[in-house]
Amino acid sequence: MTCSAGTAGSTGQGPFIAHSRNHAGRTDPLRAHLSAVAERAAEFAREFGAEEEAALAGLLHDLGKYGDLFQKRLRGEVQGIDHWSPGAWAALEKYKELGIASALAIQGHHVGLQRADRDNLASMNPDKWDPALHAQRQLSETRTDLLIERFRAEGLTLPPLRTSLYDHSEKAVSAMLDVRMLFSALVDADFLVTEAHFNEGEDTRRRPGPPLDPARALELLLTHTTQLAAGSDAAAAVSKLRSDLLSACLAAGEKPVGQFTLTAPTGSGKTLAMLAFALKHAAVHNLRRIVMVIPYLSIIDQTAAVFRSILERDLGPGYVLEHHSLAGTRGHDQGEGTGEDRERELSEDWDAPIVLTTSVQMLESLFANRPSACRKLHRLARSVILFDEVQTLPTNLAIPTLAALSRLSGRYGASVVFATATQPAFSHLDAHVRKWCSQGWQPTEIVPTNLRLFARLRRTKVEWPDPDTPVSWDKLADSLADDECRQALCVVNLKRHALLLFEKLCHCLGDDADLFHLSTNMCPAHRWAVLNEVRRRLEAGSSCRLISTQCVEAGVDVDFPIAFRAWGPLDAIVQVAGRCNRNGRHPIGRMRVFVPEDDRYPEGGYRQAASVARLVAASRTLDIDDPDLYAEYYRELYAFARLQDRNEELLDAITRRDFAQVAEHYHVIPDGTVNVLVPYDLRTYDELASAARREGISRRWIRQARPHTVGLYRAKSKEATWDWLEPVRSGRDREVDDWYVYLRPEHYNGKTGLCPPQSMDFLNG
Repeated sequence: MTCSAGTAGSTGQGPFIAHSRNHAGRTDPLRAHLSAVAERAAEFAREFGAEEEAALAGLLHDLGKYGDLFQKRLRGEVQGIDHWSPGAWAALEKYKELGIASALAIQGHHVGLQRADRDNLASMNPDKWDPALHAQRQLSETRTDLLIERFRAEGLTLPPLRTSLYDHSEKAVSAMLDVRMLFSALVDADFLVTEAHFNEGEDTRRRPGPPLDPARALELLLTHTTQLAAGSDAAAAVSKLRSDLLSACLAAGEKPVGQFTLTAPTGSGKTLAMLAFALKHAAVHNLRRIVMVIPYLSIIDQTAAVFRSILERDLGPGYVLEHHSLAGTRGHDQGEGTGEDRERELSEDWDAPIVLTTSVQMLESLFANRPSACRKLHRLARSVILFDEVQTLPTNLAIPTLAALSRLSGRYGASVVFATATQPAFSHLDAHVRKWCSQGWQPTEIVPTNLRLFARLRRTKVEWPDPDTPVSWDKLADSLADDECRQALCVVNLKRHALLLFEKLCHCLGDDADLFHLSTNMCPAHRWAVLNEVRRRLEAGSSCRLISTQCVEAGVDVDFPIAFRAWGPLDAIVQVAGRCNRNGRHPIGRMRVFVPEDDRYPEGGYRQAASVARLVAASRTLDIDDPDLYAEYYRELYAFARLQDRNEELLDAITRRDFAQVAEHYHVIPDGTVNVLVPYDLRTYDELASAARREGISRRWIRQARPHTVGLYRAKSKEATWDWLEPVRSGRDREVDDWYVYLRPEHYNGKTGLCPPQSMDFLNG
């Protein structure tokens, strides 16, 4: 190994490591690696006061490599050797209760975090080693004292440990997050030091991301918002409201670090306003980075483009990082000195001042057990974490999620902001959250009530339906074909409803030139092209009718004078209203809510939320500009759903502090879908399909393919249509079970996306 401990940390030799040379006068490779990882892990954990514990984990994480069997494994003489459990056991043996977090982190740095219980901890005892409990692996050395003797012979010493992040008496979600934060510091340090070794660099550090400069970034942002307001054609009332919201966010930036909500109407400039809050907050409290969590890739795409245009010309490339499945696939101009490898590096551990990521990436990492998923978590300490369109958070995960975010805020100095027009009443879950995190969930609203944002921004009149009078698809198509609806949006609940209505409207109009369709049966590249054309037509005043599923709702910036919405969850209805007269260009927008003749909904929470919306509608007047309406709606929804009893398997795994099982059961998006490369752009399709057949798929291939894929539910039976899906293999010639190539180009419609000629189980939405 070419790296040396003296170059591992930011200051060279760290306070926890004793350096020495062996008898040949050169640095021992293993000693150098342990020292470098300890130094780097301590640096990462210093942000939350756990540098001693992180250094300990770094020093002991590969202790078993001093064992004779491990040396035989390096020579290819044996296989199936566990070199991590000896270090974990040494931490337990020397530090007792204070060593539990280090032991779990060390044990997990190759196999993932396991269980924080006596049985798992006891299973690491070399005197009672049972290979059956450890994937049939044998220990590299059964004598821990011999390993420590060799460790000390290299001049290494163990640090004192006065406290530990892990406290068994702490509530379960909090305690597990504490272990993950230590684990994160260890595995990120191990990844980076190992990477430097294999890159044969003189310095053990890859080039870090640029630091956050919140004062300068805020200056650039405010210049942009001033120019934006000057060139806007929005109504004066809308412009004034956006200005007031921005001012409120800047004022709130001086508040103490903690939990916040940002509740403002759609189209009020929330995205830039909450970035202003975050930058001001970071400047006041010396916070390290801003992480914006967004539910949909389409919103990330447009948000990242705006942020880059504001910041990167002055602050340099790499200032804004996208971390999601499509990042780097749309030709972003990252600037000189960046590129795919650089973006990959920064994405692995979020070493960037502003990170944009998905709800899936962020939240599942908080409950993960694998090193690759957890390594970025330590970067969240002393950060501002912004959740946009937070109403999309799955209600069945709400309580443990709030508990984890509360712990990030209370223990790790992060501020968490929930932003939306339809603010969930999560504070009503505070008592349930406190069962898992003692701090609970009681956020502060950023917008003062005296601003009356909703009352001031009555842009749209909503016509509510008679629930007993459904509307036929034929009649709805006739209404949309009327001349007064030449620019109109209609959103329905199911993909088959969108396709049916699109076909009927085509028949009514006789020409589909101004008619557009949007659903997840269309690949992302197709949806982006449709939205761009829709926006162009709306700006030009051209005829434009869009039939869509819910994928157009949250965060998609379109502005129709007229909208229709099938009855559904209240927050979904309000999101469509936010796409109607969004900029106040018309005296009043018109939105009609209707009950379709085939009144069906997606399974699960969506259907439940639609039912609760009906109950609320029966008991009060529905006024979308009254925030109290949403508070009542969410209270009823939480009571109806009994969130404290949802996800019993997940809650049981948390109670048992079983990291692997928690990761297995915490999913923002349920499993059961496959990725299918579709023939939208035939040239790209042919190139990617040929590459997959020739070389197998790789990370690079997946990144290029994502914009051209459709997610389909797995078929419940081996019907004939599976013959149209060709499985692909990995680069190591192994077939994968979640990537396919669609073999029938004639089944992909240029208007409506993937439309096979017969029904398939995985297209039943």
